[in-house]
Amino acid sequence: MMKYTIEKTEKYSILQLHEDKLNSTISPELKSELVKLNAEGIKSIILDLSEVKYADSSGLSSILVGNRLCENEEGIFILAALNDHVLKLVKISHLDTVLNILPTIEEAIDAVFMNELEKNLRAEDQDE
Repeated sequence: MMKYTIEKTEKYSILQLHEDKLNSTISPELKSELVKLNAEGIKSIILDLSEVKYADSSGLSSILVGNRLCENEEGIFILAALNDHVLKLVKISHLDTVLNILPTIEEAIDAVFMNELEKNLRAEDQDE
């Protein structure tokens, strides 16, 4: 059983993993949780990895699923509070160019609101 908590607000959800490892035992469950949030109409997800010490390729693949789901909804998917090992893995996989990575939850929340603002501005531009 994957240990996690979810905090839902109107604009975003924060999914915090309470696990040491994000690996093949956790990944399928994380994927289905992300899909569930997306199906509930949540466009922006912040994944809090502050407790995760280790991730492998299956962990990264579940993260990419979350990223794709949010992008499809014009939301934003943010990884927050990564430790050095996980960040290194993300960089080695060249996913730091694809994913939104921020050092703190506060910054991640700010980024969600910035994304909303930009989306609204783009919509206004198209209306003119």
